[in-house]
Parts: sequence; C-alpha cells; structure tokens
Amino acid sequence: MVVVSAGKIIRFDDVRGYGFIAPVGGGEDVFFHANDFGESRHLLQVGLTVRYEAIAGDRGPKVLSVRIVDPADSALGSAPDWERRAGSAADDDGMCDVLASREFLTDVTEMLLRHVPSLTGAQIIEVRKQFVDYGRAHGWVEN
Repeated sequence: MVVVSAGKIIRFDDVRGYGFIAPVGGGEDVFFHANDFGESRHLLQVGLTVRYEAIAGDRGPKVLSVRIVDPADSALGSAPDWERRAGSAADDDGMCDVLASREFLTDVTEMLLRHVPSLTGAQIIEVRKQFVDYGRAHGWVEN
C-alpha cells in the first residue's frame, strides 16, 4: 500500500547518503536515500520539510517518491514570524526591535523545532531560559 504524507527530515547521514523522515501526523519514521531526491539531494539537511509516498519495506516504511516542500507552497512549510522579521530587524539607524518575553520565547521555540527537531521538550525549555536571560542582559527582551 502506498501512503502519501508530509514530514520532516530528522536524521541524515551525508557520508552514507541515507536518513529518516518523521511523519507530521506521527507514526513510524520513513527511510530514504539521498538519491531519492534526484538533483535536489545536495539540499538535504535535518529539519527540511518534505512530501513523500512511502511503501512498506522489509525493515519498515521506505520512500517511494519524495520532494522538498517549498515554504511558499504550504502552511506546513511556511516561514515562521522570526524568519519573516529577520530581514527587517535592524533599522537604518542600527537599532533593533525589542521583543516581549513571550514573543521572544515563541520565536526561539519555533527556530529550535525547525532546525533541531530532535531536541526534547526539557532541552528546549532550558535553551529558551538561557536565551531569555541572555536577551534581557543585552536589552533585547522586555520583562
């Protein structure tokens, strides 16, 4: 049976050329080989959003076909607020926007989930705390 789904690359071994996709809806990770991406194989990295068809293999699900999701194509891959603001963070006078604590925490969480999806919840909470303390010390975050 062929299953069409979306997911994120959670592991990728560039030397061996294979990795695994975590389905967005949950379930067993899906095996892929870099060659499954054709000319796009050089773009592979952990955190990348993909759409794929999977089939049952001898050791679990494996990719039948796969493509990288263009962030403009889907809400699943849309750029978070922190990426949309990144280009306009500094005004011409060299000043930057000061964020509310909650907004900063949300941005940090989204960044971590997008770029390091293998972090645990406890690790994310600790990293967020350290970032907020650092941001407050530099005047980037309001209390």
